[in-house]
Amino acid sequence: MSAPAPTPSAALTLSDVAAELLDRHPDAVIVSTCGFTTRELFNAADRPENFYLVGSMGIAAPVALGIALARPARTVIALDGDGSLLMNLGVLPLVAGAGVPLLHVVVDNGMHESTGGQATVGRADFTALALAAGYAHAVRVEDAAGLRAADLTPRPALLHALTGPRTGGPGRRVTHTPQQIVERLSAALDPVAA
Repeated sequence: MSAPAPTPSAALTLSDVAAELLDRHPDAVIVSTCGFTTRELFNAADRPENFYLVGSMGIAAPVALGIALARPARTVIALDGDGSLLMNLGVLPLVAGAGVPLLHVVVDNGMHESTGGQATVGRADFTALALAAGYAHAVRVEDAAGLRAADLTPRPALLHALTGPRTGGPGRRVTHTPQQIVERLSAALDPVAA
C-alpha cells in the first residue's frame, strides 16, 4: 500500500497541520510524537493540553489512546509522523477496537526529518491501513483546501496529511521537563485536584 507524493508547489507543511488542529480543536489534548513534530506544536501554541513526547518515537498514538480511555469526554488527538507510526503499526487495531473517539493525525513527509532526512521505507497508504484495522473513517489530504475541508467526525478517524519537507528551521526545543509536561496535563485534565 503506497500513497502518492504530494505536488511540491502545493505541499502542506507540518505548520499548516498544527495550526488547523489548534484552530478546530482549541481545547483538545494533543499528544505529539518526538522530534520536529513536538517542536512544531510547542512553537505554534505552548499550552497545558499539549503532551510533548521528547524522545519516545512510536508511542504518540498509544499514549493518546490511554488518555482517551481515561477521559472519554475529552477530544484527544495523536499527532503522529509517518516514521513514528511505521514503528508501531500494531496500534491501529488497538485504537479501532478501543471504541474511543480518538483523532489520529499522521503527518507524512516521507522521511525521518528530525534525524537528518533519511527516507522511510516508502510512502504507506495510512488511510487504507486504518480502515483495514477498523477505524470508522480515514481521509488523505495533500493541500490546505483539502485539510480545511476534511470531515473527521466519525471516530476513531485517521487524517493522513501528505506534506513536503520543512523549509524553515526546526524551531525552539521544548523547554519543559518531562515531569513538568505530565504535571501540566494532569492539572488541565483534573483542575480541582491540582
